[in-house]
Amino acid sequence: MSVVRSTLSESDLKVVGTALQGALVDLVDLSLMAKQVHWNVVGPRFRSVHLQLDDVVVTARQHSDTVAERASAVGVNPDGRSGTVAKETAIASVPEGWIKDTDAVRILVDALGVVIARMRERIEATDKPDPITQDLLIGLTAELEKHAWMFQAESA
Repeated sequence: MSVVRSTLSESDLKVVGTALQGALVDLVDLSLMAKQVHWNVVGPRFRSVHLQLDDVVVTARQHSDTVAERASAVGVNPDGRSGTVAKETAIASVPEGWIKDTDAVRILVDALGVVIARMRERIEATDKPDPITQDLLIGLTAELEKHAWMFQAESA
């Protein structure tokens, strides 16, 4: 049962709800894994990587709230609980212990690549059913791609 009545048709709401829920899971997990790497990164490029990681966390947290609120606005119950995120994430686990700066960069490049690919699928899926959600996902993906570019430049 939804407390909020959606202006979207039932079939469109299913597509949009799935896209928004998937985006929420990816963003929550991205923020958690980036913070874990942030706390454990070591090496000669510690400071620059450490600061870049915080930028990713800020982006992921801000957009996760926007995505969850969009879901609520269209009548979909957002689920960012830890069990849901753990079950549905596509991001690889962060290794335990200290993480060399070069490994931290690789971990973030890989994670951002996974999330961006999934966001692009959601952008395509929401084209017809809800251009407003699509627009939100486009803006979010542009920021994630900027982070991916910056981390890739670290490994060049």
